[in-house]
Amino acid sequence: MELVYVLALMITGVAAGFASGMLGVGGCFIMVPIQFWVLTSMGVEPTLATRISFGTALAVALPTSINAAYGHRRWGAVVPRAALLLGISGLVGAFFGGVVAAHAPGNLLRIIFGLVIIAAALRMVMGPGPQAEGGGGLGGEKQVAKSDSCYLLFGLPLGFLCGLIGIGGGVIMVPVLSMAMGFGMHRAVGTSAAAIILTSFGGTISYVYSGLAVSGLPPHSVGYVNLLQWALLAGTSVPTACVGVRVAHRFSADRLRVVFTVLMIYMGLRMMGVFELLHLPI
Repeated sequence: MELVYVLALMITGVAAGFASGMLGVGGCFIMVPIQFWVLTSMGVEPTLATRISFGTALAVALPTSINAAYGHRRWGAVVPRAALLLGISGLVGAFFGGVVAAHAPGNLLRIIFGLVIIAAALRMVMGPGPQAEGGGGLGGEKQVAKSDSCYLLFGLPLGFLCGLIGIGGGVIMVPVLSMAMGFGMHRAVGTSAAAIILTSFGGTISYVYSGLAVSGLPPHSVGYVNLLQWALLAGTSVPTACVGVRVAHRFSADRLRVVFTVLMIYMGLRMMGVFELLHLPI
C-alpha cells in the first residue's frame, strides 16, 4: 500500500476515534468514504470496495466504541439497560443486514448510506429539542424510562440498517435516543456508544462470513474485512476516542448537536457522489 493511502487511513482513524468519543458514533460514517476512495484508487472494483469498506469500518468500530463507552460510563452518561437491550437486538439485525448487503449492488448501498445519515442529521436538527440539559455536563439532563420491549423493537431495525450500510449505528441511534426516547444529548451519546459494541460485532461477523468465498479481495482480507486497513484505522482511532469523550462533556448539548449534524451531512453527500457530480473539490 502506498504511503499516501497509509497516511490517509491513519488520519481518518484519528478523526473517527475522536468522533466516536465525542458523538457516540462508531466513526464509520467518516471511515467508509475514505476507505472506498483508497480501495478504488488501488484498483478494487467499486461494489467490492463498498462491501470491504462497510465490513472493515464495522470491525474498527468495535474496539473504538468499547473505549468510548468506557469513557462515557465514567461520566455517568451510559444507561446500561437501554444500551444492552438495544445492542442485543441490534446485533441480530446487523447480522442480517450484512447478509443482505453482500448481495446488493454497490451503487445502491452507497446511496442508501448517504440518505440514511443525512436523514438522521436533518431529524436531529429539525426536531423538537430533547429533554432539558444542563451546560456541558449531565447536571440538567433527564432520561425518560422506556419499557424493555421498546428498546428491543427499536434495536432490530436500527441494527439491520447498521449491517446494511456498514455503520456502527450511532448516526441513527443518537437521534432516536435523543428525539424519540427523551434522552438528554449526553446520555444519548454515551448509551449509543455502548450499544454500538454489540451492533458492530454482529455486523462484522456477517461481513466476514459473507465474504469468505469471494474472489478478488485485496491482500490481508478475511471475508469483507481487510486486516491491514483495520490495523491502520483501529491503531489510531482507539487512543483518540478517549480524547473525544473528554471534549464531549465540556461542550454544551447544542454545540454537540451542531457538530454531529454538519459531519453527517457532509459525509452523506460525499459518499453519494454529489460533490463529484457538481465538480466541487471538497
